[in-house]
Amino acid sequence: MTATTLDPKTALVVVDLQKGIVGLPTAPHPAADAVANSATLADAFRAKGLPVVLVRVTGGAPGRNEGPAQSGQPAADWADIVLELGPREGDIVVTKHTWGAFHGTDLDLQLRRLGVTQVVVTGIATSIGVESTARSAHEYGYHVTVATDAITGMDADTHRNSVEKIFPKLGETDTTEAIVKLLG
Repeated sequence: MTATTLDPKTALVVVDLQKGIVGLPTAPHPAADAVANSATLADAFRAKGLPVVLVRVTGGAPGRNEGPAQSGQPAADWADIVLELGPREGDIVVTKHTWGAFHGTDLDLQLRRLGVTQVVVTGIATSIGVESTARSAHEYGYHVTVATDAITGMDADTHRNSVEKIFPKLGETDTTEAIVKLLG
């Protein structure tokens, strides 16, 4: 769990820290920790003039699955990014309709136009939106770092699997504090 370096053109990608998600029960960490640590990173990235991407989800892939069916309409502010994060002037806001932030969005195009070569990923849920985004970033050729204290999931076991087994194969992991130090 040691990030070695950050590229000069690194972007922070914050996944699904929106009102409707942070209000759900999370494990193994409270959603408030993921929000606070993501906000710390966002402030540090903004201070260095580096891109901050705030991703929100407003739908789901249409395929069948064994999970419970969603019923009713979400609250009107369900997809609003939490106030602690913004958006602030200059931030990139991406709206997705599947788990990962790259599929069906212009995120890759926006990052490439800015010359971004690395992403630091934070958010909820670890084994869903965060992992899907990190996998796609890796497949697109970005260097990937996951801030392990700025993520949490809906299940402690799947969170742990992502942190211990998946993320080390996609890139590097470290804490918010260590990543801020790497920013200089």
